[in-house]
Amino acid sequence: MNAAIQHMFDTLARERKPAFVPFITVGDPDPETSLDICLTLQSAGASLIELGVPFSDPLADGPVIQRSSTRALSGRGTTVADVLHVAKQARQQGLTVPLVLFTYFNPLLQIGLDQAFALMAESGMNGVIIPDLPYEESHRVLPFCRQYAQDYIPLVSITSRDRVASIVSVASGFVYCVSSIGVTGVRGELHDGLEPLIRTVRNCTDLPIVTGFGIGTGSHYRKAADLCDGVAIGSALVGLIEEHFVRRQAAQSGHEAIRQFVSELQGTLR
Repeated sequence: MNAAIQHMFDTLARERKPAFVPFITVGDPDPETSLDICLTLQSAGASLIELGVPFSDPLADGPVIQRSSTRALSGRGTTVADVLHVAKQARQQGLTVPLVLFTYFNPLLQIGLDQAFALMAESGMNGVIIPDLPYEESHRVLPFCRQYAQDYIPLVSITSRDRVASIVSVASGFVYCVSSIGVTGVRGELHDGLEPLIRTVRNCTDLPIVTGFGIGTGSHYRKAADLCDGVAIGSALVGLIEEHFVRRQAAQSGHEAIRQFVSELQGTLR
């Protein structure tokens, strides 16, 4: 396990608090704004930040994150290297929370796996999530994760216990449990299968569990936090960015809206 991620979860476990794990698409609306948003998220209480690499065919993502990827690609043509440059700049400007790269496999292949993971280490990343890389292909990146001290964080959805055991056997850092069936995006209710899935994962690993996909309301957040060690928020946050930074082009109100959103989510736990 990456020391930074392990330390974060250990600290929160002692405090009996869940990790708050926000996701953003870097480059939406531009890399400089993404950097500022990272710093705002840290000051608002983020425990770890997922930095999303925009991709032209994001199969795991719903319409909100698809639109954010389209904007990032059509604007500056944001690449893996650009995302990692934002991470490096954020570190230089005082970002201390762990950072995890959320990327599809093809962008890593385009620059070469060794080069990609070397850049991740150089930029201060702590782990990687590759949503379209199945367990059977994880061997392609695990040596680079070990070489460059990056946690490999797999997605686990509702499946057989044997397959869950196989998937988590290659995990480090934490396990990401998918809270709903299908793509990302805020839903009315969490899937009924989430709680049994988390029990199965708990029986297969001692790693912390973060749940995400479809969580965007206070009630979702509270329920997920009761079950897991951390909660990931993606589409709801990306939607706020779209509303304030893209449609209204109002950065000041955007940063305030992010702080208010995080405060309201965390307030549901009190």
